[in-house]
Amino acid sequence: MNNDYKTNISVDHGFEKNELRPVTTYSETIRNAKCADYHSHPRAQIISCDRGIMEVVTGKNIWIVNPSQCVWLAGNEGHQVYFPRNVKVVSAFIDESKLCSLPKVSFAFDTTVFIKSLLAKITFFSNPERLTSQQARIFEVLLDEISCLTPSPTFLPTSRDERVKKVTDALMNDVSGTKTIEYYAELSCMSSRTLLRLFTKELGMGFGEWKMRLKLLEAIRLLGERRAVKDIAFDLGYENVSSFITTFKKHLGTTPAKYVIE
Repeated sequence: MNNDYKTNISVDHGFEKNELRPVTTYSETIRNAKCADYHSHPRAQIISCDRGIMEVVTGKNIWIVNPSQCVWLAGNEGHQVYFPRNVKVVSAFIDESKLCSLPKVSFAFDTTVFIKSLLAKITFFSNPERLTSQQARIFEVLLDEISCLTPSPTFLPTSRDERVKKVTDALMNDVSGTKTIEYYAELSCMSSRTLLRLFTKELGMGFGEWKMRLKLLEAIRLLGERRAVKDIAFDLGYENVSSFITTFKKHLGTTPAKYVIE
């Protein structure tokens, strides 16, 4: 899941505190870039892409996001965003004064044509100093939609426990690996039983499920790069393409070929 990012970007909209301008937006086509630093800001943020794939990392989760999804980042949530290859990013930053009825935790969600249209319309406002009454009504509709969002299962939980982190880092550096849990237990100087307990306690899921989700997120990233399904299956260590497609559809509700929207 590594990439050599050549460009750092910095966007300051999230740090503005201004009830008179409750929403600001940022839209740009970015190639092989990342945010300049791991950071947080008072404004909450919806981050989406109209093209390409993003990787959004917080202190607790990793999301691989395609054009059919968005990420809701709660205010003051530390995060980093990576934009491999060509990504058309669209983001809206929402002032603290509007957050009382909105989600308090960050998550990815499956977007809708309606939410995409609202984001496009608000981006078209071009960040005026004060919203008109019509613009304010459109913005309030977006807030209503945000308040009803439900999280998507396409995320990867992380942990600050050094033993768990050593294992998850090793797994992320060898996504297609076939090493057993005994190997990773020895790597982290504990028994396999202890490692299983720690995964459930720290990550909310077992070792096998976490490893499977890692493969699915890597598959999503590779699909965003327009890699062939057959190549992805073998790159991720599947013995055949059909088993990869079956696993993908079981957990994500559709086949790999249909998952990434143009």
